[in-house]
Amino acid sequence: MMTEANSFNLGSIESQYQRDGYVKISDGFDGIELREVVSVVSRFHNCWKQENGKTLLKGAVNSSYLTGTQYLSDLDRSALFWFISSSKIARIISELPFQRAAFMNAQLFFDPVDAKRKNYWHRDPQYHLSIDEQKKVLSGSEVIHIRIPLRNEPGIELIPGTHRRWDSEEELKVRLEQSGKKNHHDISTGVVVPLSKGDALVFSANIIHRGLYGNDRRSFDLLFCEAKPELAQFLRRDCLPDRSILSSLENPLWFQNAIDLKGRD
Repeated sequence: MMTEANSFNLGSIESQYQRDGYVKISDGFDGIELREVVSVVSRFHNCWKQENGKTLLKGAVNSSYLTGTQYLSDLDRSALFWFISSSKIARIISELPFQRAAFMNAQLFFDPVDAKRKNYWHRDPQYHLSIDEQKKVLSGSEVIHIRIPLRNEPGIELIPGTHRRWDSEEELKVRLEQSGKKNHHDISTGVVVPLSKGDALVFSANIIHRGLYGNDRRSFDLLFCEAKPELAQFLRRDCLPDRSILSSLENPLWFQNAIDLKGRD
């Protein structure tokens, strides 16, 4: 059964997240709240595509570090920081199992150029950790996505509970392409979560999942982590606000925690 909270009635989000590793919040953001985010993200994506044509042709489905200085003006970056520090994002973070949350990254997920490309099951840490290390992080520091679709899209497929447990035999063979399996093959334990513009999907970076392509998707992902030294390597200082922007934000704490973790200018 899909785990869902309605319109920021978040009383049970922590227990739902702890159990399943994800929570869908329906109709969390209205069009007015997202209007500027949509414009800024569109400008970022257009600039990113111009410089990353080869990456797109190789099958890219996401870009990272949207709040950085490479593609956006200070005004556009400020707009993203203000949204990320908004009271609604703060309410979500307050319900998540963080002891000391830090802003980690902002990403954009989109469809591959090749419409025939298959989506793929994965855990986020599998690309930089060994099998033994992947097992250890299941009981380690939290890294959590808040996915905000900027248009209606097919959504994402997740396997509930795998943010805390290791793969079953079926899941492991598909995810790691063992015994003739491919990572795009269906898994019997998967749950499809469709997303509409204005929803929010909270999910663990450790959970087994795959994005569902279609409808020229645009999903704006905010990543938060525990403010612990071992995670500092994944933060970039140019993706964090400077002192003047920081002082203007509604809820600057997770940016300040990231700055403290990464180091000041």
